This record gives sequence, C-alpha cells and structure tokens, in this order.
Amino acid sequence: MAYNANLVKRASTAIGAATLVFFASPVAADVKTGVDAWSAGDYSTAIAEWRGPAANGDADAIFNLAQAYRLGRGVEADIARARELYAEAASKGHVKAADNYGLLLFQQGEQATAMPLIRDAAERGDPRAQYVLGLAHFNADYAQKDWVRAYALLTLANGAGLPQAGTALSQMDQYVPMTQRQQAQSLARQLEAQSQQERAAQLAALDLGTQQPAPLPARAATPAPAPAPAPAPVAARPAPQPVSTPASASASASASTSAAARPLTGDWGVQLGAFGVAGNADRLWGKLSNNPVLRGTSKQLVPGGNVTRLLAVGFTSRAAAQSACDTLKRQGQGCIVKNQG
Repeated sequence: MAYNANLVKRASTAIGAATLVFFASPVAADVKTGVDAWSAGDYSTAIAEWRGPAANGDADAIFNLAQAYRLGRGVEADIARARELYAEAASKGHVKAADNYGLLLFQQGEQATAMPLIRDAAERGDPRAQYVLGLAHFNADYAQKDWVRAYALLTLANGAGLPQAGTALSQMDQYVPMTQRQQAQSLARQLEAQSQQERAAQLAALDLGTQQPAPLPARAATPAPAPAPAPAPVAARPAPQPVSTPASASASASASTSAAARPLTGDWGVQLGAFGVAGNADRLWGKLSNNPVLRGTSKQLVPGGNVTRLLAVGFTSRAAAQSACDTLKRQGQGCIVKNQG
C-alpha cells in the first residue's frame, strides 16, 4: 500500500483542514471579550483583548493568539510565532494547545518529537491525532505496526467527522482482514471509553493547581464551551486502627512496619492524573498515598510531551488495579488502569 510515502502529506492535509476552535475560561473577562469580538468577525479587537492576558500568562489567551497567527486573522500569518505560542500555552497545561503543538510539529517534519504529543492527544480523543497515529500504526512508520489499532483509531476519527478518515478506512479495507476489522471495532469502543476517563482525570488533576482548568479537547468540527471545573479529588479517610493494650501495641506496630516494608511489585498500575505542572503530581500523591486501596503501591511519574502522568504502581493483576480504580472513582478520583510490563 502506498500510505507510507504519503503519511506526512496525508497527516498535514488533515491537520490543516481541521476547524480551529477558540476557547475562553472564566478567569479573564478580556479573553471572553476577545472571543466575542472574534465571533463577530472583529479580529483586530480580539487580538487587542488577548494580548494583555497573554502577556500575564493566561493560557487561553496565549492559545487563542496562536490560532490567530496560524490563520492569519487580525495579524499577519506567522506559523513560527504560532508554534512558539502553542508551546508556551502547552507548557502551562493547556491541553488543546498541546494537541495542536504536536500536530504542527508532525506537519513540519519533526515526527520523532511530535509522536509523544500525538499519542497523548489521541488518548484524549482528538480525531486528527487519532488519524495520524492510525496511519503510523498501519505503516509501521513512527509507530509499531498494529493494523487492529490502526483501524480502530481511524474508525474513531471517522466517527468524529474527519473526512480523510473515511477515505483511509475504505483503502484499508483492501488490506486488513475481516477478523482484524472486527477486533478493531471492539478496541475502538475501549479506546473511546479510555479517552473519556483520560479527560476526566486531567480535569481533576488541573483542578489541584492555581490556574483554572484548560478547556477539554473538542471534536474537530464542533466548538464546545469550556466545562465547569471538576471537584478536587477527595482522599478516603485512613482505615481506623484497632485499640491495643500496651503489650499488643508493639506487635501491631511491628506487623504494620512489616507490611509497609513489603511494597507491591506487580506490573499493573493506576494512572491518577496528568499534569501540565509537574509539582501538582506530588500534591495529588500526598492526598492519595494513604488511601487504603493504594496501600503497598509506589509513586511513578511518567513525563510525556508537555504533561507528567502520576501512577500508583505495583498491582499484581489487572483485576486488582481495576478494583482499586473503581473504588477511587466512587470517591470522586478519576483514574485509568495501565499495564507497566
């Protein structure tokens, strides 16, 4: 199949054709005023409203300016400046900026640097990233060959309305066996559910910081309002300890010390959040590390793109990790089960 030679070209077309969505969070009235001006076609006023908040570090304003420089509305088109602004907003934890930054890097030929960001964006449900990653898996180019995952990702991108994805699926039908296409449908449902959990976990993580949460990724063709911030995760109270006589207290303390000295060493983990500000991972771990369902696990920080993921690792089976995750969700903490093997 001739996909390999045209991967960057096809990906660039998809990236460039996607509708660019502007957001404003409640933190700055000037940002919202700028969005209103933009919607009315008054691009110069929009730019003027965003410059002040952007200079003060407002991630939404920085992201909106990046979009303007990319489109060339209200300012002269300047893709280099857009790239700088996407990177700056992404470094502040702006999820949509990180998505666009990764796709732009890929479009500009920096595939190795872009792929971690694209994977993150695809996991959050961005159809353009799913399209690019799907082609990469199909061609074994910048990603491991995996036709089931490739077909699943293209199915999700097609369901989100990305026109190139439908064409790609039609061509893949000539090569991907029916059994693998059927497996891909099941995997697509799993990936969609995981992307919803990923977005929920990121909102919970961002809520711990001092900034307002960045808007959720929207489907490529449908502008979406910024959601209300999710409540901060609440750690469960430690399990009550038995009242001991002085004689038994020493034995109890010895047993507790012995249990604490035997950390879990399995290959399964529970992702607790993804952070634009890495220090927030430590803050969340401080809130959750004493939770009984995480007893014996250890903290693992996994950098990827412009976010740092926090995992509790050491579960000996998927069932054990899933049980802990289900309990955490009932307590209001988003999470995702991960295999660390």
